[in-house]
Amino acid sequence: MTANRRIFLGAVAASTLTACAAGPGASAGRGAREPVLINGNLVLPIDPETPLDQEARDLIRASGLTAAKLTIGGSGNQSRAETTQSIADIDKAVALNPDVYLKVLGTADLARARATGRLGVIYSFEAGEMLEGDVDAIDPFRAAGVLVMGLSYNRTTPFASGTMSSPSTGLTALGRQAVERMNARGVTVDVSHSDEMSSLGAVAASRKPVLITHAGCDAVHAHPRNKSDRLIRALADRGGVMGIYELSYLTTAPAQPSLEVYFAHLTHALNIGGEDHVGIGSDALLWPFDTSPESMAEWNASLEQRKAAGVAAPGEGPPPFVEGLNRADRFTVIADELRRRGYGARVADKILGGNFQRVFADTWTG
Repeated sequence: MTANRRIFLGAVAASTLTACAAGPGASAGRGAREPVLINGNLVLPIDPETPLDQEARDLIRASGLTAAKLTIGGSGNQSRAETTQSIADIDKAVALNPDVYLKVLGTADLARARATGRLGVIYSFEAGEMLEGDVDAIDPFRAAGVLVMGLSYNRTTPFASGTMSSPSTGLTALGRQAVERMNARGVTVDVSHSDEMSSLGAVAASRKPVLITHAGCDAVHAHPRNKSDRLIRALADRGGVMGIYELSYLTTAPAQPSLEVYFAHLTHALNIGGEDHVGIGSDALLWPFDTSPESMAEWNASLEQRKAAGVAAPGEGPPPFVEGLNRADRFTVIADELRRRGYGARVADKILGGNFQRVFADTWTG
């Protein structure tokens, strides 16, 4: 799921933001021994016109995050030119807040972000439409700092079919070329929104680990956006990582997913893929989602737009958060719950960022 432009650009100025207790690593500078905390998909407060206010800055620091992957280019609704402009807008927003944000251009920037207490911003695509069927388009986007790219959102592209595609094309010949080019140019392949056939094809075709940055487990709750045990195993066997999201697809709508439901997906992924192959990819807002009537009316309107565009998945409706995690310092809650369930610090550090860091180190070089 991606936020609409109103939410994406500058919504943090809204008075509904509330400060959260400081999470792990929330101090101005984090020591080298602190764990790397990476959220595999998160909507960040971004405004290319005005520096962030103190409330937004406090929320970013309260998250304790070292880095977060930020989606650019929408849900397959932006052209190459529009996506290029979006990248320029985010560059401006990062430059306006040099004490808060750091654009990640390689793994060294993860260490730099951690040491300086800034949030590393990892530019990414969930969709493939902005490539406009041209493998050569990967190169300039990589040069602009896009480090993670998808092959398809929920619909079919020239590269692969999406989770809502019918019939499935699987990974196409052009898709295999795209995977090869991403491997060669230091781009991480992300199949979060690709369907089973395309995802299995991409994992097999890639000579480097592939990511599912944000999804759930189909064995826990059957849904097109959730991933099969077969795919989770295949991903893990090739060194990849799957991040668990906070979307309504974790359970049956209209119920809001609970923390217990969330951990049912997380622990299942650990049981199937292993501790080296699971992460956190919230696919939610960094700041608390506002559930006021006015905010929900805007949310419901955005869902209608997604349905009209043909990119909505079944069960969309409840807002993107898990009860108990609708807060900037969600990683503190997850870490505490992992500890309560008997997972040690070593495993928790992998889940909360170490596994993503390893894949990025393996994939961001040609």
